[in-house]
Amino acid sequence: MSDLAEIWLVAIGSGVTVGLLGLLAGWALRHRSLRWQLLVVGVVTTVTVLLGVQVISRRMLISDHDRSVVLIVTSAAAVVSLAVALGLAAALARWSQSLREEVRRVGDGGAVVAERRYPAELQGLATELADANRRLAEAREREQRLEDSRRELVSWVSHDLRTPLAGIRAMAEALEDGVAVDPTRYHRQIRGEVDRMVLMVDDLFELSRIHAGQLVVEPQAVSLGDLVSEALAAADPVARARGVRLDGEVPHGLQVDADPAGLSRVLANLIVNGIRHTPADGSVHVLARPVDDGVELAVTDGCGGIADDARDRLFDVGYRGTAARTPEGGELQDVHTARAGLGLAIVKGIVEAHHGRVAVENVPTAAGLAGCRFRVVLPA
Repeated sequence: MSDLAEIWLVAIGSGVTVGLLGLLAGWALRHRSLRWQLLVVGVVTTVTVLLGVQVISRRMLISDHDRSVVLIVTSAAAVVSLAVALGLAAALARWSQSLREEVRRVGDGGAVVAERRYPAELQGLATELADANRRLAEAREREQRLEDSRRELVSWVSHDLRTPLAGIRAMAEALEDGVAVDPTRYHRQIRGEVDRMVLMVDDLFELSRIHAGQLVVEPQAVSLGDLVSEALAAADPVARARGVRLDGEVPHGLQVDADPAGLSRVLANLIVNGIRHTPADGSVHVLARPVDDGVELAVTDGCGGIADDARDRLFDVGYRGTAARTPEGGELQDVHTARAGLGLAIVKGIVEAHHGRVAVENVPTAAGLAGCRFRVVLPA
């Protein structure tokens, strides 16, 4: 056997022997700190070198002095290797502990900042952890807003239902006792209150379908000219009772792919909302036009403007706005305008089901007064 072949066999034999022992040690320490695993790697490497050098030096029959020199050099290399392995193991353990603390902060809802202080792999993990923490914070905030909206909705709807029910009960008792001066008027008022509550229940049902993801949208080509005309005609009696002017502007032949019933409800809710908050002698203007990313429907009223904090909550469930949205003289409490604050939330749900977007902005009106414009953009 040649010298080189013998050296290869000795090196491989010593490496395999020490490597197997190292694997057994790693398996035994598998539940301990990662620094022990790295220490095992360092020990296996250095012991393999030491063992191989010693065996080969003896087989080569070199002098004791030369063998001592080889032993000193390899031992020094082994010590340095073990020191570096221990240092890297300690650093890795420290980085792991830091990541564990950040994970704990994520669970506690604390802030996590992906500082550049880790190796590439751990830095990627820290960045993903910071992104996950940000998404969790946003989800918690959304959940809190939804929970607050639910509480407010229950409170507001309970109040809105209690008022007409109390009125119906009082009028029914008056009719039963025969003390009603004008029974016909009482019957008409009872019917109006019932119709109002039916609309509120319908809104609640529609909103529950939207939140449950069960709103079925069946898009088809819709003529916006016909849609706007029908919506204005339906809202005209309410506008006349309020002393509000209605008008619309739609380019000839403008169409959009949308669910006709859903889009009609969006437009009707926005127009009635504009009428409700526009004082007498004001106007509500409907505009449809093509835009770069689809078709825009805009409803402009003379509401007096919306405060910034109110504008952020305008599409929340049950929200009814602030004093800036309330015209002087109070609201007209009829079946069309006295609702539970669900109209704009339904508008947002239907528009998002069409993969569109809805927004509101303050604008000056033709009379120089402050108003607001609701903009619905649907994809072409």
